[in-house]
Amino acid sequence: MITVLTYCCVGAVVGILAGLLGVGGGSVIVPILVYTMSHQGVSSELVMHLALGTSLACIIFSSISSLKAHHARGAVHWQIVKRITIGIVVGTLLGSSYASILSTKTLTIIFALFLWIVSAQLVLNRKPARSRDLPGRPGMFGAGSVIGFISSLVGIGGGSLSVPFLVWCNLSIHHAIGTSAAFGLPIAVAGTVGYIFNGWGVAGLPDLSVGFVYLPALLGIAMISVVTAPIGVRMAHGLPVDKLKKIFAILLIVVGAKMLFDIR
Repeated sequence: MITVLTYCCVGAVVGILAGLLGVGGGSVIVPILVYTMSHQGVSSELVMHLALGTSLACIIFSSISSLKAHHARGAVHWQIVKRITIGIVVGTLLGSSYASILSTKTLTIIFALFLWIVSAQLVLNRKPARSRDLPGRPGMFGAGSVIGFISSLVGIGGGSLSVPFLVWCNLSIHHAIGTSAAFGLPIAVAGTVGYIFNGWGVAGLPDLSVGFVYLPALLGIAMISVVTAPIGVRMAHGLPVDKLKKIFAILLIVVGAKMLFDIR
């Protein structure tokens, strides 16, 4: 019960930050899970794999909520979603399989670099120029595979990759965000399946783990973050979000540096 309550508190923080800053869940969930699980006594050789798999499982629930909200506003281009989903699923499954054979050290370095890239996006807030139309079927498969592969390696829903891609392909920013939210569901589902399959039977995982997904963390974060995200959204209307994003970017840089410093 204490473990579940701990992860409920984590979920409250994740939900508020996601609603307040519009930050993808994985960039918040993974570092918190790494530190929480480490203090729980999870093996350093498995903690990053478990954090990534659990993060993707949590994103299943947040992505459903997000895509429903964007669909209600007519911001999801379902034809684009259909065209890219096969590539996303293939890339995500390959990425989760590849992650399972990487060391915690390598995964931590990859994730820390990802945090720094997200930090740069938050500070610069630059959008790519609209310079082309959506590619054909092979191009969409390739783009989806890359988005899915990288997303599964860092435990995210893919928004930091798919939104710039869609804007570059002439979608408005609102429709790019809405359509990207729909991409998050196949990424999260395929990634969760991949991390469960590749972690099945691995020795040293904590009790109540299903492969590389830790159920108490999934339960606590998924339940509470859905409740607290709207609170963050309301807070965003009364706070200087642009300044908060820059502060959060600095925090992500520090977190990434700390994760690298702690590598053994």
